[in-house]
Amino acid sequence: MTYPQAIQYLYDRLPVFHHIGGDAYKPGLANTIRLLDALGNPQHTYRTIHIAGTNGKGSVSHMLAAVLQQAGYRTGLYTSPHLVDFGERIRIDGKMIDPDYVCRFVGSHKSLIEEVQPSFFEVTMAMAFDYFAAQQVDVAVIEVGLGGRLDSTNIIRPELSVITNISFDHTAFLGNTLAKIAAEKAGIIKPRTPVVIGENLPETRPVFVAKAQEMDAPLTFAEEQVHITAHRHIADKLQVTTGTGATYQVGLTGIYQLKNIATTLAALHVLRQNPAFHLSDAALHEGLDRVVALTGLQGRWQTVRLHPRVVLDTGHNVAGIENVVRQLREQTCRTLRIVIGMVSDKDIDTVLTLLPREAAYYFTQARTARALPAATLQAKAAPVHLHGTAYPTVAQAVQAALHDAAPDDFIFVGGSNFVVGEALEEMQPPTPSR
Repeated sequence: MTYPQAIQYLYDRLPVFHHIGGDAYKPGLANTIRLLDALGNPQHTYRTIHIAGTNGKGSVSHMLAAVLQQAGYRTGLYTSPHLVDFGERIRIDGKMIDPDYVCRFVGSHKSLIEEVQPSFFEVTMAMAFDYFAAQQVDVAVIEVGLGGRLDSTNIIRPELSVITNISFDHTAFLGNTLAKIAAEKAGIIKPRTPVVIGENLPETRPVFVAKAQEMDAPLTFAEEQVHITAHRHIADKLQVTTGTGATYQVGLTGIYQLKNIATTLAALHVLRQNPAFHLSDAALHEGLDRVVALTGLQGRWQTVRLHPRVVLDTGHNVAGIENVVRQLREQTCRTLRIVIGMVSDKDIDTVLTLLPREAAYYFTQARTARALPAATLQAKAAPVHLHGTAYPTVAQAVQAALHDAAPDDFIFVGGSNFVVGEALEEMQPPTPSR
């Protein structure tokens, strides 16, 4: 079995949430327990850190992993979804999972997979836990897939839990109020295990306080621990200063990362109190500075071309798009061009009302069954005065925007992970065959 064949087997055999949406969602831990019991519960052979939240959990996961790597720990990182290559989901010290291991795992456990009938996410997570154990990692940073309480990853016994923020997304599964969503996310809080909360909202604070008290879990609100008092861009880095006078240079440039950076710094403060971890100031500074190089993080206000400048960002729900638009307003350019495609189960109408009317639009659709047809998106955009042309593929939309753009224009590409992934394929050199 080749690597492409192994990945195709997983796609064909198992329900995949990022392809078909809610029909692939299998809440609860029954399948996970069966899979991991059969594998000998590899997740208990190394330390873990658990990250949940509506937005920002990927960025926080990567920043924490980068600092741990820089401190000398062999660090696993499990995130989802991937943008271009399946291997992005499972990394050790920034390096994607060995394709041969994927082939061996799928080949060896076909009968188990077909007996348990898990989701794609459940198998991917079991593979990650098994790989981390086989490669003898010291610690693994584990990003929650969806929610928290019923998420497959909630099988681990972490050293630290982090919940980045709460906003509206996946409301059909998590609830239609911030308090209900917070209750689902709070499900990752474990007995006597420290938890860091990234945002302190009046609707969600009581939920987290009550759950932490129930679990006897030390609770930190990042906003009370870390105050970022100033920030500025230096080349492709974001320099931040905290209320204590400490300055950090972070290899991420989205203004929305300020909250994620504060959450990460608060999490590191708690982690440094754990005698199992020794994180020097140098490791903290270098890890944050080199987060992209160390972990391979992509798609977060990522500049892929200059003259015209082309930026990609994976923000795809209302809160994520609000952050994107805030930063788009700060750009200086001749013409703003926006390549956008969305999946059909998001709050598309609200997102469209947030986007700048003065931009030239290139409506498109990614190669997924969940994609809203480009022409439908174009039609939905017209009543809120967003105008442009519909393109049947992301590649065509990106190329059209590049063709139309002057050197001092700004092209933004986003709306969904799928659009960003296909744009990366189009605009970056191909990686060596895996």
